[in-house]
Amino acid sequence: MVSNKEDQITQNMEEGNVQSASNNKVGFCSSPAVVVLGQKLIAEVIGTYFVIFAGCGSVVVNKLYGGTITFPGISVTWGLIVMVMVYTVGHISGAHFNPAVTITFSVFGRFPWKEVPFYIVAQLMGSILASGTLSLMFDVTPEAYFGTVPVGSNVQSLAAEIVISFLLMFVISGVGTDERAIGHIAGIAVGMTITLNVFVVGPISGASMNPARSIGPAIVRHTYKGLWVYIVGPIVGTLAGAFMYNLIRATDKPLNELTKSVSSLRS
Repeated sequence: MVSNKEDQITQNMEEGNVQSASNNKVGFCSSPAVVVLGQKLIAEVIGTYFVIFAGCGSVVVNKLYGGTITFPGISVTWGLIVMVMVYTVGHISGAHFNPAVTITFSVFGRFPWKEVPFYIVAQLMGSILASGTLSLMFDVTPEAYFGTVPVGSNVQSLAAEIVISFLLMFVISGVGTDERAIGHIAGIAVGMTITLNVFVVGPISGASMNPARSIGPAIVRHTYKGLWVYIVGPIVGTLAGAFMYNLIRATDKPLNELTKSVSSLRS
């Protein structure tokens, strides 16, 4: 009987451990923080997917069907799809759709570093999926490549990417992070900025402004010429754009205090 009691106690303890482990597992999956992060990542995947699908899709259609969309049409398409997706999922994930923007927000204390790798993976995933979809839908020839390749030298394209990424992040900082701005115009301002940037720099570098926009097509189509330009340029440009906006926004402190460190700008 003693042996039976000991066996029963041992069995209850084992069952309790299993139940406890099961409860821990359920608790993790049902954690509000985990659920919210999952929702944000799904929004980033979907948003980036449709940004690349529509934007790069307009490039493919224009090249394969005799320039039916035209260069101005491509520029407007990029601006419109970004604007649409900002208004659609901006309140869920912040509508980054761009690793350079995510990194810059984190550097200036407006986004948690622990979520940065997840966001970047989600954005790259959306870009790769969209690029794969376009490759399945269209007979993409080398001439109809919808990624970004420097037209001139790498230095020219790098300079162009830095300048237009600076402008993009400067606008995002103004309409998206400053409480004095009118929040509901953010999508329009960002979309119009992208349209203008594509108009001006599209013929030079392709006007990427977004490492995910260039990496996805490069991976799917195995075209890596000058890819580093579209990783370095947007990151440098967005960091500079955010720094400059923070410099002119924080006017209640002396200049020497503002320029001491990035941490002083976070306040």
